[in-house]
Amino acid sequence: MATSKEYGLGEFDFPRGWFMIAPATDATRTPTSMRYFGKDLVMYRGESGKVYVTDAYCPHMGAHLAKNSTSYIVLDGEHVEGESIRCPFHGWRFGPDGQCNHIPYSENFVPKAAKLQHYHVVESAGIVWMWHDPEGLEPEYDLPNFGGHYGEPGWVEWKIDFMGDLNVHGIEIVDNMADLGHFVPIHGAKDFTYFANECMGHIVHQYYSAGHRTLTADEGDQLVLDTWYEGPGFLQSEMEGAFDSFIMISNTPIEDGLSRSWHALMVKVHDGSRETTDEDRANALAYQEASRLAFAQDVEIWANKRACLNPLAIPADGPYGKVRLWYKQFFNPREKAPELQKRSDGLYVTMDKRPGSKAA
Repeated sequence: MATSKEYGLGEFDFPRGWFMIAPATDATRTPTSMRYFGKDLVMYRGESGKVYVTDAYCPHMGAHLAKNSTSYIVLDGEHVEGESIRCPFHGWRFGPDGQCNHIPYSENFVPKAAKLQHYHVVESAGIVWMWHDPEGLEPEYDLPNFGGHYGEPGWVEWKIDFMGDLNVHGIEIVDNMADLGHFVPIHGAKDFTYFANECMGHIVHQYYSAGHRTLTADEGDQLVLDTWYEGPGFLQSEMEGAFDSFIMISNTPIEDGLSRSWHALMVKVHDGSRETTDEDRANALAYQEASRLAFAQDVEIWANKRACLNPLAIPADGPYGKVRLWYKQFFNPREKAPELQKRSDGLYVTMDKRPGSKAA
């Protein structure tokens, strides 16, 4: 397991950005323990339905806020009150701002230092997302709306596929954005027409057009994809094939060099002018499963490779160096991002066989 420092990424061990931390169904009135970014965290859903994420340990005497089933705080249903969470050890209650707002045996004195770190959390598209920033700053860009497809008529919403905890740094997952060479042996691509990358500030795109063994209907058809990262934490992709679909693949650091991965796929099964049927949903689930199996081919490679600190790359591979330089901005202070973006921004065409192109 190689670390961020070994990859030469910058000042921070963990990156800045939006990250998936759980399917929304995991957030309940029962506090849940989790670990990301080298920290123990607790997630819970308040009475209003809003999801909160806080540091796991009570500042009073260090008890874990979630890992308890025998305290009378838990047994009496007082673990979550309104939007607040109580420590199961002494009953100190912490509000949604992290500040302690009640101590059962000290009604007239609550120390100002009794405060938990809370994190910026958004629930969207059936997923709980958290903004992580080593500098503690607020989000510099909004969480995207996933093409506007979640809940759109004619689209079947995704289910969340957990892909495992991988002993691999996120940089090697993001390498796939530039990796033309793996699409044929790993994903079953064929008859490539176009492959390029474009770095644009905090976004990196992959433009792709190729045939496919299973995801195109007829010989000669092309899968046309626009795939991108908005920050380092998750991939999105608009795909035109047998069905139009929208892919999300996330990778969230647990420890420096250990990543948790999920996959999800929304499918357009009709134009929205009729009701979605059970057959439509079955078709969408089958299409998602085909996509999951394709991603599982990547996962198997990542789970069994050694760290690649410096790829032995050739020009036909794709612009690994530019994508890694783009990725580096998230491991450095925000004030350094413009200079790093200036060095990575641009369009990099690895293959272009389209009629009329210079390479055709």
